[in-house]
Amino acid sequence: MIQKLKKPVVFIPLILVLFSGVFAFQQKNDKLFALAKNIDIFATLVRELDSYYVDEIDPDQLVTIGINAMLEELDPYTEYIPEEESDDFRMLTTGEYAGVGALIGNRGEGNMVLMPYTGFPAQTAGLKIADYLLKIDSVDVVGKSTSEVSELLKGPANTPLKVRVLRDKDTLDFALVRKKISLKNVPFYGKLDEKTGYIKLGDFTTNASAEVRNALVSLKSQGAERLILDLRDNPGGLVSEAVEIVNLFIPKGKDVVKTLGKLQNVNYNYKTTKTPVDKDIPMVVLINERSASAAEIVAGALQDYDRAVLLGRKSFGKGLVQTTIPLTYNAQVKVTTAKYYIPSGRCIQAIDYAQTRENGEITSVPDSLRKAFKTANGRRVLDGAGIEPDDLVEEVSYAPISYTLVTGNHIFDFATRYFYKHKSISNPKTFTVTDQDYEEFKKFLEGKEYDYTTYIEKSVEDLEKYAEKEDYFDEIKAQLDAIKAKVNHSKEQDLENHKDEVKKILSEEIVSRYYFQEGMIEAGLDEDPAVDLAKSYLSDPAKISKTLTATVK
Repeated sequence: MIQKLKKPVVFIPLILVLFSGVFAFQQKNDKLFALAKNIDIFATLVRELDSYYVDEIDPDQLVTIGINAMLEELDPYTEYIPEEESDDFRMLTTGEYAGVGALIGNRGEGNMVLMPYTGFPAQTAGLKIADYLLKIDSVDVVGKSTSEVSELLKGPANTPLKVRVLRDKDTLDFALVRKKISLKNVPFYGKLDEKTGYIKLGDFTTNASAEVRNALVSLKSQGAERLILDLRDNPGGLVSEAVEIVNLFIPKGKDVVKTLGKLQNVNYNYKTTKTPVDKDIPMVVLINERSASAAEIVAGALQDYDRAVLLGRKSFGKGLVQTTIPLTYNAQVKVTTAKYYIPSGRCIQAIDYAQTRENGEITSVPDSLRKAFKTANGRRVLDGAGIEPDDLVEEVSYAPISYTLVTGNHIFDFATRYFYKHKSISNPKTFTVTDQDYEEFKKFLEGKEYDYTTYIEKSVEDLEKYAEKEDYFDEIKAQLDAIKAKVNHSKEQDLENHKDEVKKILSEEIVSRYYFQEGMIEAGLDEDPAVDLAKSYLSDPAKISKTLTATVK
């Protein structure tokens, strides 16, 4: 009797297992059939369009548009990379390409050198910021797009080229040799005072960790006893480099980030594997809304281990991992394959793209659904919306006149003119535009167009529009006219009211002419609210200790 009762208990689960296996197999077959069917339909459609459409079509272009439209339904990071764009993609991921080492762009009158990178062919040959490009080898580039000019400057390493430029009123010729260009991940590092070191990390391409290590070792050898690591505006990059950078400050054997996806081969737990360079140096990490991906891994891991104080503004919130998969004909696709989770266990992805696909709207993780986690010291941190700093630094707000002077290229053009008139300036840390220089700048602006609307003028305009809609306009027209007369801005007065702000922007632009990217960064650190706050933390060990200690409630 007991044996008879046992048989169904064994038999029924066996049937369920077999049934579920058959069901899963059927589902997989149905999905494979659907994929094959739709791929066949797509291929047939393109073939018939090529045959019957009234005008000639470009199959490559049409298919690429179709692929990109399909991928847009997923997330912004899943991208199709055709063969002809593989070099650009390689430069983004490795920071390497062969060319002259200069940033070029169009300032309205043609393509010019915007920044020659230190130590590379353009800079060593003598090209300067604001040199207008006229000819590359035998090709006249006047009127060509920036991308076309960029392609002409690139080429195999160790190949020669000639460049003709217009500098001020002179036409100059330069002979260059293309070299392998490896863009710096650390464009600047140095000491801000006797004890405070500063490292600007701008990217996470190959060798990022080695550059940070070298900067850290150099600063320590110069006597730095505390450190600011600046990750502001860093878009991220290679996860492996982020792990190595965390390892510079965290002991061996610690979790840094886990990747979890649909397939087992994308699931991985990255740990520190080396002895750190310095696991005790007091640290502040600067972040903002443009710090993303690998930058968030570094900031988040250092926060989770209570290794550094984070200052600035909430980071971007990109907790997605991409894998590059080769396709036929040397094309590639960069696919989002996993999410990453930092040591506390939180994922910092801010937007739910799966939900976005369903309703067509961008869906951020609501505060009510954000989960709480704990740092090593028990501090409360939240998932789902980027890395939140330990102390907030408001974004610097510039006056409308400053924006207009920059976007109208007046700051840029005056800096170029200043460079032609002055052979040298003091170092980036001490240089500043004098009052006499500023008076020259005001004269330089005479007759130039730089109109703008102030915040108050915009508010009055809005009030006037709403009054007309609500039928109050006739009643308050006289008062509105009186207010408009009072707030109508004077450009000359604004140049005086915002003199210090405009002088600082001018100073940084002028410094770039003499000291390039490195000097511009160093000059920008003066009167930087985030840097000033970081220095105040680092000069007060008790404040750092209190910040990194959990509050008992």
